[in-house]
Amino acid sequence: MTHDKRALRTAFKRLEGELPERAGRTLRWLRHPASRWVRIPAGVILTFGGMFSFLPLLGAWMLPLGLLLIAYDVPFLRVPVSRFTIWAAEKFGQLKSRWTRVQG
Repeated sequence: MTHDKRALRTAFKRLEGELPERAGRTLRWLRHPASRWVRIPAGVILTFGGMFSFLPLLGAWMLPLGLLLIAYDVPFLRVPVSRFTIWAAEKFGQLKSRWTRVQG
């Protein structure tokens, strides 16, 4: 396994750990080679929808998730997208732990 694929796999695993179980399972299923014909259109749709994040239902969450799905099949996107995903998951984890301390 190449370095960029390993980095992307780490990013997926990190994100799956931060998501609710059902969403994590869906993301894990999308990583399988047999899911390619669902993964690519879903990535394109999410990326396109993320560009319209000013609309109520469409959000900024769609763009990075769409790029993450596309990066699985586009080699030159793997390293930058995986770095961003790992960074964002760490920040989200910190924010979540800070929120639970304030609420608790």
